[in-house]
Amino acid sequence: MKIEKGMMEELFYIYSEIKERVEERLDEFKKLGNTGKDREFFLELIFCMLTPQSKARNADRTVRIISKDDFIWKATPEEIAPFLNLVRFKNKKAEYICLARERFLVNGRFLLRNELKKYESPEEKRDFLVENVKGIGYKEASHFLRNTGFGFELAILDRHVVRNLCRLGILEDIDVNLFRKNYIEIEKKMRGFALDSKIPMPYLDFVFLYREIGDVFK
Repeated sequence: MKIEKGMMEELFYIYSEIKERVEERLDEFKKLGNTGKDREFFLELIFCMLTPQSKARNADRTVRIISKDDFIWKATPEEIAPFLNLVRFKNKKAEYICLARERFLVNGRFLLRNELKKYESPEEKRDFLVENVKGIGYKEASHFLRNTGFGFELAILDRHVVRNLCRLGILEDIDVNLFRKNYIEIEKKMRGFALDSKIPMPYLDFVFLYREIGDVFK
């Protein structure tokens, strides 16, 4: 597969421009996974739950709103939903938040990090999340594991990444389904491109995102 030289030069230029900022982000993710408070760790899961078909910064603002004054740890879905106006599917997502809270909050302790540590590989951790957290698919689970330092080599196949993989000729259809088999196959192709392009996998989705919206967030 031959990739247009101009696009490769553009991607590598972006990588060189944002590399230091991405490194800072990755360090923050590692700290959250290793020494972050259990509540902060769980809030990152909620952030990833809120991102489908919504902007990441809006999801982050929403988490900040609903986490004030311990509201989110006690509220019902009906009480949470009115505060999710910045993201889509607020009623469903409010329900998912409460289900996850019930699943991982036991006697005042969040058990999510300890549950994940039972699995050795990032892929096993991801399968656990998809199977046990309603509202979390492979993209959201990969996003969460990256943002907590548990999955830097996983692909976060959001619309920005998929669009760029199509432009590169790595994918043929932007509307490809992202169920487990396809997701893993696309992830392998993306890892191969990361290796060939010399843009490390943990940086590549940031490069694609920056190319689309000019932002380095999370």
